[in-house]
Amino acid sequence: MNNSPEGEGSGRASASPLFEGGNRVHEDMKMDIRSNVLRQLKSRREGFSLEQPFYIDEDYFQLDMEMIYYRDWLFIGHDCELPKPGAYFTVQIGSYPVVIVRGKDNVIRAFHNSCRHRGSRVCTKEHGSSVRLVCPYHQWTYDLEGKLAFARHMGDDFDKTGFNLKPVHCEVVAGYVFICLANTAPDFQPVRDKIEPYVAPHRISESKVAFQSTIIEKGNWKLVWENNRECYHCAANHPELCRTYPEAPSVTGTDGGADDPEIAGHWARCEAAGLPSKFQISPDGQFRTARMPLIEDAESYTMSGKRAVKRPLADDISISHIGTMLLFHYPTTWNHLLGDHAISFRVLPLSANETAVTTKWLVHKDAVEGVDYNLEELTHVWTETNDQDRRIVEENAFGIHSPAYEPGPYSSLHEGGVMQFLEWYSNFMVNRLQGDQAKISAVA
Repeated sequence: MNNSPEGEGSGRASASPLFEGGNRVHEDMKMDIRSNVLRQLKSRREGFSLEQPFYIDEDYFQLDMEMIYYRDWLFIGHDCELPKPGAYFTVQIGSYPVVIVRGKDNVIRAFHNSCRHRGSRVCTKEHGSSVRLVCPYHQWTYDLEGKLAFARHMGDDFDKTGFNLKPVHCEVVAGYVFICLANTAPDFQPVRDKIEPYVAPHRISESKVAFQSTIIEKGNWKLVWENNRECYHCAANHPELCRTYPEAPSVTGTDGGADDPEIAGHWARCEAAGLPSKFQISPDGQFRTARMPLIEDAESYTMSGKRAVKRPLADDISISHIGTMLLFHYPTTWNHLLGDHAISFRVLPLSANETAVTTKWLVHKDAVEGVDYNLEELTHVWTETNDQDRRIVEENAFGIHSPAYEPGPYSSLHEGGVMQFLEWYSNFMVNRLQGDQAKISAVA
């Protein structure tokens, strides 16, 4: 049976010449923007920031979303946030509402959070739990695997099988949930192979979220990442963080730190205890891991440097002072995994000039607040650091809006991480844009 009639009475308006012309103008404008971005990125001056439109222009932002956020793997949350079948959480990625749910078979799946009836969001809460997913508009009901189980008053000849929730690619690695909105997702196996050995010892699947915060930074998502990828600004702006986190370029940069004897010694000690630690980066620069020492005798991100949580994150890590395991995956996440807790950060763009940064503090699932940890002590350093970074990004964005702005030079000593991020961004966008051009030419 055809449940989408397009004949007489279907309600579809015939396209008018004006409408068609409007579409052509819109497509021509999109092609012009793509051509401009491709030209500017291919001719950009290495070691300098990007031209102004990349940070403030809404059309450039939409192209970022289409080329990157709508087509690549995104960190979205943790499997411990879905402790039992029926547990779900929701997220908005640009124009796409998505729901991530644990099925009765314990498999975590993701779906477009849009009812197949008339498009309403099926799950409206940020977190929840239900034996079925029921759209609040007309009570169309889906099972936890996304199949349409019930649709009221649709007639005896209605075929439910064609109206299941639309799936979203979903992968879980060592407690981290990634999704991809593209019809065909890039191969996830290289990500899994590289990061799983580094993250798995911290047993994130056996943790819980002790606290979560989301701040809105009034700046482009690339400015959020650029600020994160250097500690050139740390001494003057992050007094709490600098009590425990080293600002040395060997830690914050992308050369790996192998030439630093302290870092090399730290890696050797940790790897002897079964903790993969040495710097590694993917061939395209999209993700990397490394276990870095903290300052002097510090074990955790606290004002004293002492552990914030008495209960270790993983009971079988046999040594103390393991530093912080750094995990970066563009465009959505950076992370710090320590002996007593872990902190994940998720970056989701809202517009050309607004970015949501969500921080989650994870502790052992059996750790008890007030007994094993004090929440204010656990969160203080990064709550302050996040707010400081928000102000930095917003001032940066404010200045870039000036007509007098022009790209400026990065410090080769302290801002190598920023240059590496922009190299990844530029190469990623150029490859995608040129690939799309080739497909269009082949069709034409």
